[in-house]
Amino acid sequence: MLSRADLIKISNARLKDAEALLRCHRYDGAVYLCGYALELRLKARICRVLHWTDYPSTRSEFQDYLSFKTHDLDVLLRLAGTEGRIKAKHMAEWSTAAVWDPEVRYKPVGSATKQGAEDMIKAVKKLSKAL
Repeated sequence: MLSRADLIKISNARLKDAEALLRCHRYDGAVYLCGYALELRLKARICRVLHWTDYPSTRSEFQDYLSFKTHDLDVLLRLAGTEGRIKAKHMAEWSTAAVWDPEVRYKPVGSATKQGAEDMIKAVKKLSKAL
C-alpha cells in the first residue's frame, strides 16, 4: 500500500523529473512522466475522499478494489469525486493532460514536441494544485 503522503511525494518527484527531461530536450519522457504524476495525484485525492490512509499498489491489494486498478485519468477523476469541479474550472488543462495514457511509452521517439511537453507540465502543475 502507498500512503497518501507518499503518493503526493512521488507525484511531485515525477513532475520534477519531467521538468528535468524538458530541459534536456527529452520531450517524450517529460510527457510520459507528467501523466504518471497526475495519475498519482488523482489516487492521492481518492484516498482523501474515501478516508483511506493508503492506496492499493500490488495485485493482491487490488483484489477487492479492481475498479480502482486503472491508469485511465478520466476514470480516476470520477473516482476522486472532483470531475465536475475540475472540468468546470480547469477544462483547458484537463483537455491537455487527459489525452495521456501509459501506452505513450510505445510511441516513436520524437512524437512529443517541446511545446507539447511544456503545455503538459503546466497543465499537470495546475491540476495538481487544484486536486
